[in-house]
Amino acid sequence: MMDRKKTIKIVVAIVIICAVLAVLGGIFGPDIMYHLKNRGALGPLTREDIDYVTSMSYVSSTMHANDRNSYITDYLEQDPYLVNIYQGFGFAKEYGSARGHEYTLEDVAATARPHALANCLTCKTPNFTKLVNELGVSVYTMDFNEVYASMEQNISCYNCHGTSARNGGQLVITHSYVATALGDDYAGIELSTLTCGQCHIEYYFTPSDKETMMPYSDVEGMTPEAILAYYDTMVMPDGSVGYYDWIQPGTGTKQLKAQHPELETFLQGKHAKLLNCADCHMAIEMADDGTVYYSHYLESPLSNPTILSTCVQCHGDTDMASMVKRIQDRITDKETEVGNKLSRLKDELTAAVAAGTKTEAELDVIRRLHREAQWFFDFCYVENSEGAHNSELSTHCLEVAEARIEEAMMLLT
Repeated sequence: MMDRKKTIKIVVAIVIICAVLAVLGGIFGPDIMYHLKNRGALGPLTREDIDYVTSMSYVSSTMHANDRNSYITDYLEQDPYLVNIYQGFGFAKEYGSARGHEYTLEDVAATARPHALANCLTCKTPNFTKLVNELGVSVYTMDFNEVYASMEQNISCYNCHGTSARNGGQLVITHSYVATALGDDYAGIELSTLTCGQCHIEYYFTPSDKETMMPYSDVEGMTPEAILAYYDTMVMPDGSVGYYDWIQPGTGTKQLKAQHPELETFLQGKHAKLLNCADCHMAIEMADDGTVYYSHYLESPLSNPTILSTCVQCHGDTDMASMVKRIQDRITDKETEVGNKLSRLKDELTAAVAAGTKTEAELDVIRRLHREAQWFFDFCYVENSEGAHNSELSTHCLEVAEARIEEAMMLLT
């Protein structure tokens, strides 16, 4: 018994060392089996090893149910100004935090936000992704309820690994719009990041066929400024220029609604040079028999000491939990401040439109500032790390939003 315990301790030490090396050298690439085959003292993988690791990964992926990932934070209750700034759009009706992957179908069906078309299912089920890959973009314009009735699975193995049976854990980008959008830069993004990023992105539905699409053609175009320029110069089917999600009642502003630009935010930050999504959200674990595998229990690194321990390579003995909390508190406090200012701008602009004291040309200048202010605010607010992925970009977005608000308020008063 003592020899077995000693052996397990040695194996755990090897795993931890490998995890540290991963941060320094980026050895954890797209194929989990590659890393397992090169695990040194743990020996070569057999077919049984691969099957067991696959089963362990699946079990860990189902661990979200009935735990801390099952709750929903009501953002409209938490931040009441959102109801005002999203007026006229679905997010003013309901806006809650996302739960674990196994709730995707349940939550998309239950939301109070309208979804007439099936494109709302893009990142909710592998059944829809497979349907698009088989039948093409016409699937996006099908009736939501009709398609939803045939959907069977929440986010599952297919989304990240495709349909190739027993492929050894190789990652696959299953959403075709990713390759369409990124072009030559597609191959330059690590698969361990892109498989997550294919859903954790800023996206829009194309005006012509309602296809899910990313608003850029390369990594350089992922900045909030570049994405805004992409939308501003888009030619619409009626010949007009400028994409918008809705025209806000009262103000007449053609507003944009950011989605959840985790990929864009992460890739523009310093962490992307050393880490991928799996490094920080999928712990390397060992089963009772010594088999090493990536846990598919996706979580914040602050909740997992094993993941958190890799941070010491750059941050030393810093109390990472406290440091990240300070960053997140600072960003959320600034969000609240800017969000309330944005709400006041919306009210002032609404009053000015109703009063008729300004010309349409004067109002359009203010509407432009209003659109930009809301875009930069939203790009930060809806990015789910609360500044942890890239605090510099989050701060920048809020500062730009605040500057646009101040400029617009000066023109109004």
